[in-house]
Amino acid sequence: MSESDKRSLRRIPLEVLNEGRFEVIDEVFSPDYIEHSPFPGYPATAAGIKSFLRDFRSAVPDLRYTVDHEISEGDFVVQHVTGTGTPQREFLGMPATGKSATWQEIHVVRVSQGKAVEHWGLVDMLGVMQQLGALPAQARAA
Repeated sequence: MSESDKRSLRRIPLEVLNEGRFEVIDEVFSPDYIEHSPFPGYPATAAGIKSFLRDFRSAVPDLRYTVDHEISEGDFVVQHVTGTGTPQREFLGMPATGKSATWQEIHVVRVSQGKAVEHWGLVDMLGVMQQLGALPAQARAA
């Protein structure tokens, strides 16, 4: 089942975010899905994630993701993904600077009966904001 779960969850970055196929969310997420890392202003539900991802892709229309690593154990799948894009409008504090950014994300998803039921995620927002010029870059030690 783990290979099937990984294949199913891979559809989120590759089909939803890269291609704008938001109907995939309804196929991959359980109706009782719980988001444990919600973004401000979006409910911690599948509908909330669908709305967030639609708005994010609208703000960053050249958004591209790659899946770098996947691990599955039991009913959990972990993905390490790389995102890249150029914000064309302000979104959740991310300025529309016209500069491109590349960032890393880690996603932990609990799967039940082939559907995502819970999600925890980490995004390197500090790195994104530094690349966009919204925050000063840290000086590296010599």
